[in-house]
Amino acid sequence: MARQLFVNLPVKDLDKTVEFFTALGFSFNPDFTDENATCMIVNDDAFVMLLVEAYFKSFTSKAVADASGAAEVIMSFSLDSREAVDELIRTALTAGGAPSEEAQDYGFMYTHSFQDPDGHLWEVFWMDPAGPPKDAAL
Repeated sequence: MARQLFVNLPVKDLDKTVEFFTALGFSFNPDFTDENATCMIVNDDAFVMLLVEAYFKSFTSKAVADASGAAEVIMSFSLDSREAVDELIRTALTAGGAPSEEAQDYGFMYTHSFQDPDGHLWEVFWMDPAGPPKDAAL
């Protein structure tokens, strides 16, 4: 059985965050959605739980990082082409995201990134199905 991955992220405004990720083409599981949280579906085995900060704090005794000024993690996901990467970045910026790092082109892999409305870092990439050349520097 495949392991499922659930990433939990604190958000300041759940409605604004859902609107943002809906614009990027993500959907949400209504069975795990209320005023405190929603479950964003990445694929059949990967999900992002977007939790209002006060609710997120109920799961940990640690301080919650302010993602607008500190990096706690970089979430990455793949797309089918370089063009799809560029299109998603344009959509993210139009929907209220902020630019992050510039695009990186390694030939066999192309990456670009953005920040969501809470400052969380997201990287989108395309990788040649043949993989890197044997002499590629990673």
